[in-house]
Amino acid sequence: MLYYLFRFFEEYGLPGSGMWSYISFRALLALMIALVVSAWFGEYFIKWMKRHNISEVQRDATIDPFGVKKLNVPSMGGIIIIVSILIPTLLLGRLRNIYMILMIASTIWFGLLGFADDYIKIFKKNKDGLPGKFKILGQVIAGLAVGLTLYLSPDAVMRENITTQNMAGTTVVVHKSEPVKSTKTTIPFIKGNNFDYAQVTSFLGEHKQTAGWILFVLVTIFVITAVSNGANLNDGMDGMAAGNSAIICIALGILAYVSGHLQWAGYLNIMFIPGSEELVIFICAMVGALIGFLWYNAYPAQIFMGDTGSLTIGGLIGVMAIIIHKELLLPLLCFIFFVESLSVILQVEYFKLGKKKGRKQRIFKRTPIHDNFRVLPEQLEKGCSYMFPNWPQGAWHESKITVRFWITTILLAAATIITLKIR
Repeated sequence: MLYYLFRFFEEYGLPGSGMWSYISFRALLALMIALVVSAWFGEYFIKWMKRHNISEVQRDATIDPFGVKKLNVPSMGGIIIIVSILIPTLLLGRLRNIYMILMIASTIWFGLLGFADDYIKIFKKNKDGLPGKFKILGQVIAGLAVGLTLYLSPDAVMRENITTQNMAGTTVVVHKSEPVKSTKTTIPFIKGNNFDYAQVTSFLGEHKQTAGWILFVLVTIFVITAVSNGANLNDGMDGMAAGNSAIICIALGILAYVSGHLQWAGYLNIMFIPGSEELVIFICAMVGALIGFLWYNAYPAQIFMGDTGSLTIGGLIGVMAIIIHKELLLPLLCFIFFVESLSVILQVEYFKLGKKKGRKQRIFKRTPIHDNFRVLPEQLEKGCSYMFPNWPQGAWHESKITVRFWITTILLAAATIITLKIR
């Protein structure tokens, strides 16, 4: 809103109005506004929740070897994050930008999905929350909507990067002059950094492009569902999901900026995506919201984000990566999320395998994997065999696990950006 207001003032020569056209100015302002709104609104939201005795079902105190009890801690803190994202985005973003519209719609959709889950847990006293099949259905619908929008919208285009030689014989990267609809995406370690989904369906001949778009939509659904669930599982310790997500968003912000900047896209030899630079405004708002939320969510937490926050954060990360055609970098950037999901899947399947043979067996002490690091030997289930009973030795404090996961994510984020130059 303010963006359009000051662009109007610029036409009449109002001093300072021109700076509102700069992405860097609006992005940093969005970060600051989101941080302040998150910290300010968070205080009143927590007091309101406590005053009305609205808190999550008591967490199992036996999980923590240090005996930390978390009683009467409000949940649904994701509302703080969502409000803090939407306010600066609506104020500073170009609301006619197709990517901005997608991000705002995705925020509202995932927020409602997570809210429904938290509502059932808190008000219906059902710790299982929204049935899993409805969660998956909601994520699939979101992925389908995003994929089809990017396929059908005339504004969702890209300019492919190609390598050529200039008059002096020097190799340079240029971008095709005409923006086009494309099923290409960025892939690391490959010269040119491009991979076309239509190549996978090339055996269909003249229908390969249509099939390529179908494959793209299916990949979009999978990515958004996987990242959303991964972030949801990562939300098990104070500050864990918020900190990891903020780091991931910073990396995605860098990737969105260079993808929407013709010179930087040429330097990194990646496709140029007109309009994607506007995502930086949204991403900076999200980073500010998450950092502001950490003011209250850092150990010991005064509020939990709940599924309202974790499902939304994961879903938005997936949508952002899809928009800037960097979804194939997510296994590295969001490795922590994927390991959390994988640990649960492996643990469940291994336990079922042992049950068929009449014995109790587990791979890890506990899952998701972050819980594996805070278990003492005496907390292990009697009569159950563990594949890694002594890893790690002893139990780590929750705050140490959280910070070490943050450090790991920082390394993964740096490695993700570096891959653009390693090929």
